[in-house]
Amino acid sequence: MAIRIHKSLLLAVLLAAAPVVQATDLAPFLDYNGDQLFQRFCASCHGKFGYGDGPVAPAIKVLIPDLTQLSKRSGGRFPADRVREIIDGRAVLPAHGTRPMPVWGYELEAQVPEDQPSRAAAQGLIDRLVDYLSSIQR
Repeated sequence: MAIRIHKSLLLAVLLAAAPVVQATDLAPFLDYNGDQLFQRFCASCHGKFGYGDGPVAPAIKVLIPDLTQLSKRSGGRFPADRVREIIDGRAVLPAHGTRPMPVWGYELEAQVPEDQPSRAAAQGLIDRLVDYLSSIQR
């Protein structure tokens, strides 16, 4: 029981320490490239290079996938549509139980400044993430 509490506490501390995206500060991210977006939104769980070894990964109950192996696990072809659905929240991963990964499509749309089309801006960011993930395949 003490170990479970310890992991939960670690996860809470790490997530609390991560910068929170506010509506007023998403605008700078609209100019980020895919690698910068990955480091900002994904690396805490997936690791700096996408290997699934981020600082939060040990506290999460499901195995964090090595994102550099997506093409290999999909028969040699990068599954861009599936990756996009997972990032934006359309894909449900029932084997994982409750969704451990943030639904970035909804999160990003909610944070886009009011003077910009939120869905288009959020999808543009997600497209850059998908392109970046395609580029790091081994």
